[in-house]
Amino acid sequence: MSAVQLEDYFDFQAPNDIRIKGHRIGIETVLYDYIFRERTAEEIQQRWNTLTLEEVYATILYYLRNKEQVTQYIEDWLEWSHQVRKEQERNPPPAILRLRELKKQRQRSQEAA
Repeated sequence: MSAVQLEDYFDFQAPNDIRIKGHRIGIETVLYDYIFRERTAEEIQQRWNTLTLEEVYATILYYLRNKEQVTQYIEDWLEWSHQVRKEQERNPPPAILRLRELKKQRQRSQEAA
């Protein structure tokens, strides 16, 4: 029986897309909770209950063993997320525009009543 390597827990889909094997959850999701929200592995596992505690610990260990590389990965992800949000604010999807219009109509109706 061969030993499980830490990297066996992950799907390295692209340099900017590392997922936990068997899930659509990226390592950035777990690590954001761990680094920025200071959640424990147990709290993260409860929040993302499709993950096992072992997978959460493996993700944290991967970060600790590759801190410089993963820190850059997280920084790039945060910058990308920020850019996406700014673009969505400038050009909201049609569904968001429709919801905003419905909200305005409801407010006008309530004010008129």
